[in-house]
Amino acid sequence: MSLIELKDVSKLYGFGDATTLALDEVSLTIEPGECVAVMGPSGCGKSTLMSIIGLLDSPTHGVYNLNGRSAAKLRQAQAAKVRRDTIGFIFQSFNLLPKMTALENVALPLAYKGLTPNRRLKAASNMLDRVGLQSREYFLPGQLSGGQAQCVAIARALVNNPKVIIADEPTGNLDSQNARLVMELLSDIHKTGNTVIFVTHNPELTRFATRVVYMRDGAIVYDEQTELGKVARRARKVMYTIPASSEEDDAAGVSALMHAVPQKDQQKSKVKKPSRRKVAKKRPKVRGGRA
Repeated sequence: MSLIELKDVSKLYGFGDATTLALDEVSLTIEPGECVAVMGPSGCGKSTLMSIIGLLDSPTHGVYNLNGRSAAKLRQAQAAKVRRDTIGFIFQSFNLLPKMTALENVALPLAYKGLTPNRRLKAASNMLDRVGLQSREYFLPGQLSGGQAQCVAIARALVNNPKVIIADEPTGNLDSQNARLVMELLSDIHKTGNTVIFVTHNPELTRFATRVVYMRDGAIVYDEQTELGKVARRARKVMYTIPASSEEDDAAGVSALMHAVPQKDQQKSKVKKPSRRKVAKKRPKVRGGRA
């Protein structure tokens, strides 16, 4: 039985002439233990797809089954319970509570399960140890680096032992070093048996996926199986066709050149003038010698 199954799922926002088609008859099946990267340009429906899979939104048309259960038949309280126990969310902006320590942030989801404070904090501490941040458990989010804050967010997503991890641009606010740290952590989580679905614009991050789904205009246009450690074939094409510089970079370069050229001309003119004077002084002496 498939863990995630979408059949002809569409999502519309707005009414009348202002209607926007965010998803257009998307069909997708994800098996337990897969690591799926979702790629596509901004506005293609990636985040909407993640919201529907994560039970944060419901489709306008189509069928969505999560672990064999129809999402449409779940009441609001049931959907909240399934979301709490089955799905872990990781967001681009971390979404950590600024006045709570890393330990308290990670322990927060356990409060909704009715665990005692001691059990919550112990479980949160163990999870922070798993992501390598037990020494930072009493730090506030503002005292952590971007990579550390995202690792805390990952620990919070894992503390309920969910079957599915949904990461929407988890490295979007990180530099390359921290991005690799976060993706290696997600890769380790995937290797323990969790199903991981992450959204990315970076072709390099497809190295961590076993499958890459490409979206455009609200629809899935390609679905590619890939090998761990290698950039997906279609993603590689995208990566190597990205221009090295943009029009803004070119304009900035031209502007810098226009400022640099007059300075060079001035330097050249300053060098030439003394040489002409020297020649002018030498010529009378030569003529005088002949006389």
